[in-house]
Amino acid sequence: MASKAQVLRLYRRSLKLSLDWCVHRYLWRGQAMYIRELFEAQKHVTEPRQQRALIKETERILEEWKHPDPYRPPTAPGGSKYERNLPAPILDPPIKQNI
Repeated sequence: MASKAQVLRLYRRSLKLSLDWCVHRYLWRGQAMYIRELFEAQKHVTEPRQQRALIKETERILEEWKHPDPYRPPTAPGGSKYERNLPAPILDPPIKQNI
């Protein structure tokens, strides 16, 4: 069922989005439980037209609440410690000094 996969993707996006706004995991856990309740409350909807409306509304809300500067793990592309595979710089050998 395509709508089930869409709902699972929306649920996952919702959780990841809430992680962008919440600094600590122990605070995020309450938000995650609230998001789960919101999704569970609508699981009885079986009519395709209502499902599409709920999916569209959820996508709109997620777009509205998108974080302007989302969290990126430090080693991920765009993170603070991300290093591309750049060639090593060519350095001149140290000059030997006779002392």
